[in-house]
Amino acid sequence: MLIAMPTMTDERFSRAVIYVCAHSSEGAMGIIVNQPATSIKFPDLLVQLEVIPANERIQLPVEAGDVKVLKGGPVETGRGFVLHSADFFIENSTLPIDDGVCLTATLDILKAIAHGQGPASAILALGYAGWAPGQLEQEIQQNGWLHCAADSELIFGKDTAAKYTKALRKIGIDLSFLSNEAGHA
Repeated sequence: MLIAMPTMTDERFSRAVIYVCAHSSEGAMGIIVNQPATSIKFPDLLVQLEVIPANERIQLPVEAGDVKVLKGGPVETGRGFVLHSADFFIENSTLPIDDGVCLTATLDILKAIAHGQGPASAILALGYAGWAPGQLEQEIQQNGWLHCAADSELIFGKDTAAKYTKALRKIGIDLSFLSNEAGHA
């Protein structure tokens, strides 16, 4: 997971915690997991996308109402990406990312969640964060990002506001002791 330095000047990534889904010589792609989409809730999105009729919104399983809608990043913000636990898989649609975490970007997963047949844990991200080849490495060298191991609480936890501090604590960092100066040996 990437953790934005407190001095991050790009407002889109200020205090962001990003789950990196892909990283190769072709670039990198990730989902911001701690920035709620303030204008829409999951049940409303299901109606808007015609996954369910408006009159079924109140009949949704409890788990569906708990799915967080997040600003996943500044790229393709009109497209939805569901990060979810590996207990759910759609052939030719679901991409296993790591032990226990998958990514699905089709309406089928939204339909499954709406009918109580989806994954145990899921977040819906609108858009994603992307980097050109070598760009992420350069930003890390310029002291733009820290990183830590991913865990289900950082990815799927309900308290999105606390994820930034939790990620920093996970690597033993107290915000009050960070400097924006990079050192080189």
